[in-house]
Amino acid sequence: MSQVFEGYERQYCELSANLTRKCTAASAVDGELRKQRISEIKGGIDEAEALIRKMDLEARSLPPNVKGVLLAKLREYKSDLNNLKSEVKRITLGNMATREELPESGMADALTKSADQRSRLMMTTERLNQSTDRIKESRRTMLETEELGVSILQDLHQQRQSLLHANNTLHGVDENIGRSKKILTAMSRTMNRNKWIIGLIIAVLVVAIVVILYFKLK
Repeated sequence: MSQVFEGYERQYCELSANLTRKCTAASAVDGELRKQRISEIKGGIDEAEALIRKMDLEARSLPPNVKGVLLAKLREYKSDLNNLKSEVKRITLGNMATREELPESGMADALTKSADQRSRLMMTTERLNQSTDRIKESRRTMLETEELGVSILQDLHQQRQSLLHANNTLHGVDENIGRSKKILTAMSRTMNRNKWIIGLIIAVLVVAIVVILYFKLK
């Protein structure tokens, strides 16, 4: 996950919790103090909207598998911010008379509903964080597999080079054997020719000796 997004997310969660506390405090006061609290809350909401816009831009710049998870979280944060805006609007429009007319049970239900929604938001965020961790683990496994594949390809390339070198060496040996065979064949032919010449010379000498002995004896 993007560290930039996580930084914005952490700032938003802290700001949202602070604004919630301020809304609760503003509901308990009247007059100028309430107006002051509401003004502070509106300033915080503007800051929260700016953080959400930054998170949206950062999420959309990331790869699709990560972007989908972050945009889902962002929708929850936008819903949370809309609830804060509604609460501020209710506080702004409220006055002492409306507060007296407002049933205590209705206020309690509203606060309970807001607390339940915030609890669901936290659970959803936790599930999304778990999904993000699984995505990180899958990505790490994919990178390790890719590195292993690259290592295997490098080993295969080295083995291929070794085989090519051995093949070239064998071709050189074959050429040397071929030349040696030709030389041996030529030597064999020369030896055979010399044998015939020597045999012919011996035959001539034998005939000459026989002729000489014949004439001497005669």
